[in-house]
Amino acid sequence: MGKIFQKLRRDFLTGLVVLIPIVLTVYLVWSVISFIDKVVIPIIPPRYNPLDLFEIYIPGLGVFLFLITTTLIGSIASGFLGRQAISLGEKILSRTPVVSTIYSSIKQIIQAVFKPNGTSFKQPCLVEYPKKGVWAVAFISTETFGEIKKKINIGPLVTVFLPTTPNPTSGFMLFVPKNDIILLDMSVEDAAKLIISAGLVMPEKK
Repeated sequence: MGKIFQKLRRDFLTGLVVLIPIVLTVYLVWSVISFIDKVVIPIIPPRYNPLDLFEIYIPGLGVFLFLITTTLIGSIASGFLGRQAISLGEKILSRTPVVSTIYSSIKQIIQAVFKPNGTSFKQPCLVEYPKKGVWAVAFISTETFGEIKKKINIGPLVTVFLPTTPNPTSGFMLFVPKNDIILLDMSVEDAAKLIISAGLVMPEKK
């Protein structure tokens, strides 16, 4: 009887491992679609809005319109007139107290993440933190330059981001001597999975 319960328990846990990622993925995707739809669909003029015309909700319509509109805006912004309009708008924002600081910070973050020629984490690595002999996974951001490099003045430095577990969006920015880091062969995605899972999901050996 005990073996039967053990098998049932093992099968139940296996089912959870298979089911939970699927359910969470579907839930998150549906939540994002629903959120964008709730924001975009009410903006559609009543004569073209399916909710007003046929009282029918089309899932993903808002997402589709958002993608089309964003692409068109990007196309216009890359042209001469678009660049001039953006430049004028940024000049106005840069002279507005408080707003200029918020806009500048958000713009830098968005450009780093989404812009095709923007910067991003280049490679995962190991750094000794919080003390010698203890190693942590970090991400190389860029070579350190400018005033910080001159003030430290101990040779080549690398700027790394050391994320926290299990929330990798928070962490520490460290300036580490280039010779004191160990480069990892795993991808940035595999390193992120390792951090989020608190070491439970180890990347396969290449």
